[in-house]
Amino acid sequence: MTLPSNPESGEESARTIDTLLTGVGRDPFANHGIVNPPVYHASTIVYPTLAALEDADRTPYQGTRYGRRGTPTTFALEEAVAALEGGYRSIAMPSGLSAITTALLAFLKQGDHALVTDSVYFPTRRFCDTVLAGLGIEVTYFDPLADIAPHVRANTRVVFMESPGSLTYEVQDVAAATATARKHGIVSILDNTWSAGVTFKPFAHGIDVSVQAATKYIVGHSDVMLGLITTTEDTFVQAKRTTALLGTAAGPDDCYLALRGLRTLGVRLARHDETATKVVEWLKTRPEVIAVLHPALPDAPGHNIWKRDFSGANGLLSIVLQPCGKAALAAMLDGYRLFAMGYSWGGYESLVVPFNPRHARTTTRWPHEGPCIRLHCGIEDPDDLIADLADGFSRLNAAD
Repeated sequence: MTLPSNPESGEESARTIDTLLTGVGRDPFANHGIVNPPVYHASTIVYPTLAALEDADRTPYQGTRYGRRGTPTTFALEEAVAALEGGYRSIAMPSGLSAITTALLAFLKQGDHALVTDSVYFPTRRFCDTVLAGLGIEVTYFDPLADIAPHVRANTRVVFMESPGSLTYEVQDVAAATATARKHGIVSILDNTWSAGVTFKPFAHGIDVSVQAATKYIVGHSDVMLGLITTTEDTFVQAKRTTALLGTAAGPDDCYLALRGLRTLGVRLARHDETATKVVEWLKTRPEVIAVLHPALPDAPGHNIWKRDFSGANGLLSIVLQPCGKAALAAMLDGYRLFAMGYSWGGYESLVVPFNPRHARTTTRWPHEGPCIRLHCGIEDPDDLIADLADGFSRLNAAD
């Protein structure tokens, strides 16, 4: 895959994603020839002269000033992710959710209105319905497959997208939505965690602010909580100022581990995609499964947009089962050997979790009655994963 031309990032357009990932955010000869950026632990930064101290105060978002504002380890990760996503600059945050909530708070105030996709990550919805509502900010949830223009108001300040959507993977026409947003002076924010910045380039499609839970595919090993906000030049200062005012900071050890994960992101993501594709094809043959939810399938909601805008998929998919009792569902889930139950994804290991979309929609209607299961396909052998799933269906059928 060759990266698109991107004047904001300063990266050469001809560099492929794997080559980019091995080089960005590191400068060995600025660190005694050390290949990887060292971990800098710091709270206090000292200055040799009054002039140097005052110069740091005049440029608070450039370089090391205080530990909470970041260290060279933090800056290396931020530089790398900005180049990966095609943005101007990135800001490391202590979690994906903190990146989302801070980005929203940066561009909304009392009396404003925000548009949020109805397929949004549920903690984002909960934040909108509680914290934003308490601040006097109104939120309208829109159908991710529909035009946002009819929902725009005079006081609409933000449109928040997630494409593909959380759990059910509806693919939104991001370019069309950002065109409407720009026409009305609205800031567009995208949760780009699904693509990890590899298979979808948000700023090439008009996005103003991209957020990611680096906890997922960037870190890739299920051992770090980390978020990232990446911006255009026009939106950077407002986003960075808000993170500074809120006192949020990502730890240097976590940034170091994210940089380590970033180096293998391209090859890991391709393996997740390959494995999930094989599992999806097998699941489509199972009588227990009413629907397989995966954006690469021709009948997936928004598939044509996905095919146009994305360069690949990942290890995530969901299935809708035939209606069954809770005991039968528990028998299936409790006995897996390789699919552990857990609320995350993006690591090397496979995971499974049940969910109910009916509890997280207000604008669109979920049409299925049977249980929904999200699967994350790790980097285990796909035939072993399929055997584990087959054993689960046997337990389901025996208990039902």
